[in-house]
Amino acid sequence: MRTTRSATEKKPARTRKPALHPDIREVLYTQEEIAAKVKTMAAQISRDYAGKEVILVCVLKGAAVFLADLMRQLTVPCIVDYVNWSSYGTSTSSSGVFRILQDLEESVESRHVLIVEDIIDTGLTLHYLLRHIRGRNPASVKVAALLDKPSKRKIEVHTDYCGFKVPDEFVVGYGLDYDQKYRNLPFVGVLRPEIYAGSDTPPDKP
Repeated sequence: MRTTRSATEKKPARTRKPALHPDIREVLYTQEEIAAKVKTMAAQISRDYAGKEVILVCVLKGAAVFLADLMRQLTVPCIVDYVNWSSYGTSTSSSGVFRILQDLEESVESRHVLIVEDIIDTGLTLHYLLRHIRGRNPASVKVAALLDKPSKRKIEVHTDYCGFKVPDEFVVGYGLDYDQKYRNLPFVGVLRPEIYAGSDTPPDKP
């Protein structure tokens, strides 16, 4: 028989991990948790691409750390390429206008492409990048993202491999930044609000 929670019983509170940096309010995912998740994702990707060569397209700058760890766990042949699309300056919100700062060097025509992203939030960057790559006639295009923040979605996009669903918080670390800082933190944590206080707009992406 299924038991129900009594009206007076409270849900257990999420245990906060201690912050390891003075600007971090809370650690969401530790270095060890991220490593375990990346290993699991790499195993699934290797199974799905067995017998194939895949082009890993890293979205700079945030996904560089994730890419480095992910590709070292893959057991299939892979080639690495990079794109850099800009819509964020020191502001904490997307303008919705994108500039290609660095395009692919490899031809993706008739080849298997895996886009490697740090975080999917509004979905705008990924939407335009997918359209950009699909216009070059690849054999397939899939997406691997370490983090997904669906609460900020402005356009629906599909992620084939996802590490963690993150709450509506301003997160940094493990490649993610605020004003080009905190990328070197080995964990993913929530930035203290006073750090970005006074920014033009409320944060929706680090």
